Amino acid sequence: MKIYTFERTEFLGVSLETAWDFFSDPNNLPRITPPELNLRITSETQREIYPGMIITYTITPTPFFRSTWATEITQVDSPSYFVDEQRFGPYKFWHHKHFFTEIGDKTQVRDLVHYSLPFGPIGRLANLFFVSRRLDFIFNYRSAQLRKLFGN
Repeated sequence: MKIYTFERTEFLGVSLETAWDFFSDPNNLPRITPPELNLRITSETQREIYPGMIITYTITPTPFFRSTWATEITQVDSPSYFVDEQRFGPYKFWHHKHFFTEIGDKTQVRDLVHYSLPFGPIGRLANLFFVSRRLDFIFNYRSAQLRKLFGN
């Protein structure tokens, strides 16, 4: 199984507490997800994550393909980091760490994603030509939305 790594770092012009409050509320995820993915949270969610929390979504990763996705929040150390892991969905493996660090009057938000795709060699080709680019697109959109909300 090939495991890929995706990393992104943002600097937001807000306090650590403000950044944590935003990211630890699952209801904010649709606000920073490209509209064409049509992300819909289908489970009842609390306003703040906790270890063991299950969040279910529907998402349209490509035109004409709708997928159900379930993640579990496996670790939380407020306000420093949390981890979500896919329990079922479009990836064979998904492990996403979110780190928050106050640096002066800004907050550094760092994402570290490890993922794997199904279908062996076909999955590797899909990553090369589509999935890695799609993740970049999604996180670029997220970055633009965060700058609109919080500045940098």
